[in-house]
Parts: sequence; C-alpha cells; structure tokens
Amino acid sequence: MKKLFFIIVVFLVWLSPTTAQQQSIKVSPNGVNVNANGTTVVLLTFGPLTNQKPAEGCWCGELIPATPDLGFKCNPATIWGYLPARFDLSTRSGNGGFTDVMTIPNSVARRAYQAAEKGATSSYFYVRRFISTKGGRDEYVAVTCRMGSSGARTPLALTDVKLSFADNQSVLIVNSGVPLPAIKAELTYNGTGRLKGRWEVVKPGDELPSDRDLLTEATLPIEERRTQQRYMQISTFNYLLPPTGKFTLPGPDVSRLPNIAVGSYFVLLRIEATDDKDGDANLTAVGAGPGLIHSGAVAGFPLPMLRYFVGSAGSAAATTGTLALLLPTNNAVLSPEQLLHFSWSEIERAAFYRLEVEDLSGKPMLAALLPPGVGTYRAPTWLKDKAGSGILRWRVRALDQTGKPVAETIWHGFRF
Repeated sequence: MKKLFFIIVVFLVWLSPTTAQQQSIKVSPNGVNVNANGTTVVLLTFGPLTNQKPAEGCWCGELIPATPDLGFKCNPATIWGYLPARFDLSTRSGNGGFTDVMTIPNSVARRAYQAAEKGATSSYFYVRRFISTKGGRDEYVAVTCRMGSSGARTPLALTDVKLSFADNQSVLIVNSGVPLPAIKAELTYNGTGRLKGRWEVVKPGDELPSDRDLLTEATLPIEERRTQQRYMQISTFNYLLPPTGKFTLPGPDVSRLPNIAVGSYFVLLRIEATDDKDGDANLTAVGAGPGLIHSGAVAGFPLPMLRYFVGSAGSAAATTGTLALLLPTNNAVLSPEQLLHFSWSEIERAAFYRLEVEDLSGKPMLAALLPPGVGTYRAPTWLKDKAGSGILRWRVRALDQTGKPVAETIWHGFRF
C-alpha cells in the first residue's frame, strides 16, 4: 500500500503545474529530421518571451521533469554537448520572439548515433533554458531531433561553402583590363529545395560588409532580412538542389566584373530565403507574430568572400607568391574624406600578418594583427586626424605560428 501511495505521489508531482503543461514559451518547429552522420542547421523560433532571457542550449538523449522549474530538462547523465559560443547566432525577434540557429556539431551527431547503435531511441533533444528576470522559475523548452539521412525531409541548410576561382585560388591579382578566370562555389548541404540568390561585388571605397551582412537571409530574423548591406549586383541564380548533399554553383559572368580601376574588390555570394516546409517556423503557434518564417538555405556561419586585386601593368600587384604592398601605392596622396583601406598580397607560409603604420621619425601610429585570407584592413577614422598633413609610412610583416617574422615588405609612404 505504501509503495502504491508513493507511486501516486510521484505521478501527481510529475503532472503538477511545474511541468511542460504549464509552460508559457513554445518553439517552432518543435521536431525536425536531422543528419545522423554530420552537421545539421535549423532555424528555431521561441516565444512569447515576456520576462525571460535566454541561457544555455544543450543536446541530450533523455529528458526529465525540471521540477521545481518549468518544462523538461536534459538528464545530466545523457548530455552530449552544449551550443558552442561560435555557433550562437540567436537574437530577439518580432513580438516577444527569439530566433535560435541550432547548429548541431559533428561531435553531438556522432554521440547520438553511437547511443542508437547501443539500443537507445533514434531521436534525441535540444533544450534551451530561459531565465526569469523577475525571480520566477526557469523554463526549459525542448526540440526533438529525429535522426535520418541528410536528404529529403531534412531542413535545407548549408553546412559548408567554399568560393574560389577556376584555378582554386581564393585571392587573385591581375593587371588592369585583364579578364578574370571563372568563379565557382562548392556547397555542402542537408535537405533539398530551391537555392536562390545573387552575386554582388564590393568595389574599392565601398564599406566592407559586416559578419551579419554575410549571413544567408534565412539565418536572420524576419525584421533584419531587409537591412543587409547591398552592393553592385552582377547576376542572379535559381537552382533546384537534389538531395545529394553536394553541389557546385557556377559563378557569375566574369566579363561583368569590374577590372579597370586599381584597387581591391570582393565578390559576394548572397543566398535568399526560400520556402522549406521541413524547417519553416510558425510565428502564430509561438505567439511571436502572424504567419510563417521561411528558412530554406539557413547557414550557421557567415559566407566567405572572394577577393581580387586590380593593379597597373608592371606593378607589384602583378606578381604572385610574394608578400607585397598593394594599396595605398607608394607616395599616394589621399583625400581626407576617402576611406583608407590597406591591401597586400599574401604568401602560403604565413600564420598571421602584422600591419604597421608609423610617422617618418619611427613613432608608431597604428598596428593590427590579421589572419590569412583577409589581405585588407580598413584604417580607423582617427588615423587621418592623428596624421594631420604629415607623411606616414606602412608595411606588412608575415608571421609564423610562434610570432616569428618569415617575410616583410618595404615601407610605402602616403599622406592625406
């Protein structure tokens, strides 16, 4: 009799108002098919948030009641990983909404697969915790991740993008007027559906795009999708991606890319959001607004840029494989209103690049450490005020992993 009474008490506690039945926050979609053998990316929308703020997200194989908090949380014994900070693109959205780009790392997918091999269920959970800002109970909201293939019925998401010229170079240096080689984009993805977008080019003097400008449209909440910086459009595309996981996207007509004016250019791949019923979020269902959010072609990372530099014939810009200064040219005179971008060619053995600016007496004015693959740096606006009418000089040093210089350029002078 005592044993029966204990079971009844536990059951009543489980059904008490502290469980998921009394949760105020919902999520859409609340269940998705995921790739059992690799990365998966899904746009989630939570809502409505009234007096809560988001906390950590984690993946696990089993849920338990979150009593005395609300909802169901991960069983600590089956937690497989937490959302890495570098993957966290979550932000507030709409009418009390919260968008979360759930990027499942390979490590979590592997542990879920291993658990299924040992007899566990073929589904697992992503749980996001929300903390009350008024001293109330925390709330846990779970999404069911159903393991399957990366093909049909999996949300259409990009998991890797590589841009290059036809000769597999990511940075190209050409003389003015010389045609550029063909461009391609190698895509790795989950799901199937329409891939729509456009090719744009950032010209010398344009403000460089931010990381959020480089996200695919589907990765952003609905109100941010029209705020991304636009540049000179070269062409558009519209392809149906088969459920094969790999696709080589042809680049734009290179004859339309500007190649006359000297300077550094960036080719951008812009991906638009498309209708994808397996990953679309229902705002009405979570109380964060009317209608659906289309999230086809979501990606958990900024898309890469492809850079090419146009130099005058016979200049250092026409050489490859050598560390050389590109812009500003030696003894350049710049307008005070002109945005100053430093550009240089790169070498293979460099782990970092150190940009140095000083006056003619050797007094340091500016220093910046840049990773490889960037090859450009926009000077802060205060540099021209600090320089006044005086002459400055700049150089770039290539460093190895230990910080030891492996190559350096000569000094180039410039003034405003």
